[in-house]
Order: sequence, then structure tokens, then C-alpha cells
Amino acid sequence: MAGLILDRITKRFGDAAPVVDGVSLDVADGEFLAILGPSGCGKTTLLRLVAGFERPSDGSVRLGDRLVADKTLHVPPEDRHVGIVFQSYALWPHMSVGENVGYPLRTRGIKGAEYRAQVAAALEAVGLQGIDDRRPASLSGGQRQRVALARCLAMSPDLVLLDEPLANLDVHLKASLLDEFQHFRARTGATMLYITHDQSEAMALADRIAVMAHGRIEQLAAPQTLYRSPATEFVAQFIGMGGVVEANVLKAAAGMATVAIGDHRAVVRAASGQTEGRARLCLRPEDLILAAEGLPARCRRARYQGGEWLVELTIDGQDECELQMLAKPGAVPEPGAAVRLQITDGWVIPGAR
Repeated sequence: MAGLILDRITKRFGDAAPVVDGVSLDVADGEFLAILGPSGCGKTTLLRLVAGFERPSDGSVRLGDRLVADKTLHVPPEDRHVGIVFQSYALWPHMSVGENVGYPLRTRGIKGAEYRAQVAAALEAVGLQGIDDRRPASLSGGQRQRVALARCLAMSPDLVLLDEPLANLDVHLKASLLDEFQHFRARTGATMLYITHDQSEAMALADRIAVMAHGRIEQLAAPQTLYRSPATEFVAQFIGMGGVVEANVLKAAAGMATVAIGDHRAVVRAASGQTEGRARLCLRPEDLILAAEGLPARCRRARYQGGEWLVELTIDGQDECELQMLAKPGAVPEPGAAVRLQITDGWVIPGAR
């Protein structure tokens, strides 16, 4: 397997602003990296640059120690030895399951007993042994996705690219295939680049996540770091229902800060070197509890989520800042009710004012 290095990769279409703007990534051999972001952020174009379907306007792409793209060099997709699993599965309807899985083997001249053995092994690895002769149209969505995985497994790629592979599946099937991806990775040790707009998928699978917005990487970190210590206001709000409010840092030291939100004081986490003054504070739903004394707020609405309620709130003086908290049945404020909040944790967003 091979790692992936993107060095200031940029893609422009005509005179418009870059769709991918100076992105640098170093994906280690065997690492599972997710590219996470909203629609239109540039993540699929980034995948197409890695796969070889697009040429970079600037920057370079390396697979291991092999340069495959820069402003003057372009190695075509079929010569990059990259496996791709698409959202639409991209199975040929006129071919059987076995023929679909074996297609990359045939293009490499593998035939006869070796061909049959590798196809059978790939199908067995994804739990689809014995269906070689069936057509894709006769399979469920989950089975088709596993055929696409088996085809990828059969070609033993240096890098596996997954483009929104679970976007068209229901919740139960998605959970099953999340397990399948983890098993696939354990079996192959492949370096994997996973494109998604669904943070639950990225959090469940990836070693690290690169959060994209407007063609750039906002933050690259482990899932736990993104959630607990977002580097920007965008990441704070995009990941995990984070609410962002205005605050003043009164003092900061040793990774903690005393902040003021209006007349309320709280002690929260902060980056090393955090300075005093105006700041933006990320508050997660689990950071807030109802209390007799605390930050004054008002309930906007509450939604039942099975076992608990998700309560949406605004704090006094910052009506545009929406917070969310979790409440147990029997302790859910009515819409419009004035409440008080105790802040049990929080994070001062570095550099945000």
C-alpha cells in the first residue's frame, strides 16, 4: 500500500474562484482519512484530482514516492492503481457479479484458475460468496455496495477512494456497511480516503478528519480533537451541534480560561497562549444543564429524540446565537419559558473574536 501526499493542490475552472484552494495533506500508509464538508466545499473535486479524473491547476499529487500529477505531469487514472467506490456503485448492469468483481483483474491480464480464485476470495471477503452469476439489478443496495467493495479488493489498490458511498442507503443498512468498511480496512490494510458530508460516518470510521469549507481545509485532526477543540467557528458549528456565543476571557492559564457571558462567569477549556479579551465560545449540548442559578436563556423549542429531548435555546442578549442542550423527560422547559443554564464545559475558539 502507499500513502498520499497533496502539496498545495489547487483546481480552478475558468476565471471563477478555486474549487480546491491550496490544499496540502499527508495521508500515512494504511491511514483512514475522511474529507468532511458541506455540499459545494470542494471535497469531490479533491477526490477527482487524486483519482486522475481532473488535472490540477497548481500543486502536486504523490502516491507513495511516485509523482502522479502536477502542472505538467498527468498520470491517467488507469495507471495510478487506485480503487474507487462510488456513491452510485458504478456496476455494469450487463455483467454478472463475478464479471464486475473480476473486471480489474482482466484488464491486468489475469485469467483462468487464478482469476476465478481471486474473484471468489474477494466475494467471500465481503460475505457474498456463491452469487457470482447474478446480475446487479437482482441485488439489494447493500449487496451492490459490497460488490463494489469486492471489486476494489480484487485489484489490490495502493489507495482506496470512497465517494459518499453510503449516501443512498437507509439508516439500518448504513450501520451494517459501516461495519463492512471497518472489516475491509482490517483485511486489506489499505490507505483510504473517504469523502462524505455525514459527520457520523466520518467520526465512526476515520483515524483523522479533514474538515473542508470553500475549497480549503479548516482543520485536520482526530475525531475527538475536532469535537472537543475545534480550531475555527465553522468547525465548531459544523461538528456535533456546537453552539457559538460571544464571551470575554477574563483570565487564561494552563489550558483553562475564566470567561464572562454577560454577567455570568464560567470556567472552560482554552488553547495554550489564549489571551484575554473578546472571544467566541463553543458550547456542546452536553456542556449545559438546567439550574436554579446561571446563564439566563429562553427555550425556543424541544424535540423528542427517544429517551431524551433536544432543547433549542437562545441566551439573553444574543438572540442570534442558538444553543442546544439535552434534557430528560419531565425536565423539559416549555417553548418561550425563561430558564437558567449551568455551563459545565466549553471551548474558547482560538483566534475568534
